[in-house]
Amino acid sequence: MRRITRFLLLAGLIVASPAAAGDWLTSSALIGKSRYENFERYDFVNPDAPKGGTLNDAVPGSFDSLNPFIVRGDPAVGLSAFGGLLYDTLFQQSIDEPGVSHPLVAEAFRYADDYSSATYRLDPKARFHDGSPITAADVIWSYETLKANSPLYNKYFANIVSATETAPGEVTFAFDQKGNRELPHIVGDLAVLPKAWWTGKDAAGKQRDITQPTLEIPLGSAAWRIASVDVGKQIVWERVKDYWAASKPVHVGRINFDRRVYRYFLDENSRWQAFAKGGFQDIRLENRSQKWATEYTFPAFTAGDVIKQEFEQHSGEPMQGYVFNLRRPQFADRRVRQALTLAFDFESMNRTLFYGLYARTDSFFEGGELASSGLPESAELAILEPLRGKIPDDVFTTPFTLPVYDKPEATRTHLREAVRILKEAGWTAKDGKLVNEKTGEPLRIEFLGDDPVDERVAGPYVESLKKIGVDASLRVVDPAQYQARVETFDFDMMVGAVFAQSQSPGNEQRDFFSSAAADTAGSRNLFGIKDAAIDALIDRVIFAKDRDELIAATRAMDRVLLWNFILVPQWHNPKVWSARWNKFGMPDKPQGYQGVDIDSWWIDAEKEAALNAKYAGNQ
Repeated sequence: MRRITRFLLLAGLIVASPAAAGDWLTSSALIGKSRYENFERYDFVNPDAPKGGTLNDAVPGSFDSLNPFIVRGDPAVGLSAFGGLLYDTLFQQSIDEPGVSHPLVAEAFRYADDYSSATYRLDPKARFHDGSPITAADVIWSYETLKANSPLYNKYFANIVSATETAPGEVTFAFDQKGNRELPHIVGDLAVLPKAWWTGKDAAGKQRDITQPTLEIPLGSAAWRIASVDVGKQIVWERVKDYWAASKPVHVGRINFDRRVYRYFLDENSRWQAFAKGGFQDIRLENRSQKWATEYTFPAFTAGDVIKQEFEQHSGEPMQGYVFNLRRPQFADRRVRQALTLAFDFESMNRTLFYGLYARTDSFFEGGELASSGLPESAELAILEPLRGKIPDDVFTTPFTLPVYDKPEATRTHLREAVRILKEAGWTAKDGKLVNEKTGEPLRIEFLGDDPVDERVAGPYVESLKKIGVDASLRVVDPAQYQARVETFDFDMMVGAVFAQSQSPGNEQRDFFSSAAADTAGSRNLFGIKDAAIDALIDRVIFAKDRDELIAATRAMDRVLLWNFILVPQWHNPKVWSARWNKFGMPDKPQGYQGVDIDSWWIDAEKEAALNAKYAGNQ
């Protein structure tokens, strides 16, 4: 689904190294030892990849801001709270290993033996695009400002209490707790902003304000700068030719395009036509099975000018689902959410709508060793036992499974069970509608979507709910309104949201599932879950002393989240579907554990020229 970028968790968080505390570290890894310590480049890249050419892309919706750090406004593509194309971070997360990161603005870091602080040493060559050096003052101001104004940073850096320059070019971050092995390292995800620019005045003499949306092109530090903006319609990025970190190992053989042009389209059909016609979108990462299976029949594809390819990836699968908003009274009872989960027929949708191409998702940590299964045992059981009575009893007695609609009688069986559970929860049938036995209010659910195509995804589920008496409907709004409503939690259920997890979960779990995040506008706790037991499990994940304890704690948390039925799990695609116009060169080897690294592709000038000549009349 196209919302995959909206609620993505950071993948591959920076995590504890086997090196001793106090040593200066230049790479870190939790899952074994990184094969890229003191490396020159990633194994799969082409170090001689040519630079040049334009990457065209078509994106949905619109934008009205170039400030990605606040809730207000819809920032343009390429801008992100964690740096995006514009700002470098202290360290950069690896694209080829989970739980690994490498130096960028900072050349090394070290931490106290009790994990109470961490110090980052800046690379003296680090520069903003105007040539000014990146200083400790910029790092400190960025930390203080982003934590104060960004809901994301506020939760992510909740336990970081101060940043001070403790030696020239060295910034020490102090924490309000000890023993959190991840804290010294997540500091590396800090986007470093230019203090002088953001606290200065614009060309008209007006004071800049980072707490407000802006359309002034900001000063950046990363491999790209904004070349031009047509508000709501187009943003053009250009490669910084004298980029200070171009020779860093994480960039060798990558960042090869001279320009990235993003054009906005208000509906998915026009966006699709922009790709099929040529000149507006060069690469399409397909996430709709219908298109992948049936709609690649346009002339450029049959002529061989557009190529389809499937890529293997090993980074785990995101949880995607219909999200319950537990802030709504009709979802307060867990049994209601359980019953509504029973009413979802994935198998029929997969067969009739998705061409059998998807697999059901049944874990928040799908596809890896962090996913729960069966009944809890040994270390996981020891973590859960103190919470007995505070979490669903099913956690201890019944393996979590989702309903399977594999036989004709399955529909009757599962819907009958859903009605029974709803009856237990105080909802009874009256004139064919479910009403609350105490209040007489109907069980009403409005699904929120942002594209007419959402009818295809939500329609069958809505009809299934109607069969058991739920007053279910779908409301589709424009992307800007959708974003605003999601950020203020103004919905009953969402048609779909995607929650990608790291192989090394930690502090970010608070922004997803903690009680503190439930009422914070813009947080990723879309569910509104407030549960002291889950808060405790989050702490067990964060304060895990080693990999084995982290696995056990994560499985325990996964199990409790599933049995709380905070969403109706949907599906995932085990592969990455990619279609591209035949103008690119790419590495011969698999492109990192996430499957595809477009930054390591390059433009084949001869192929591009031939396509431009052949399809010039379409552009």
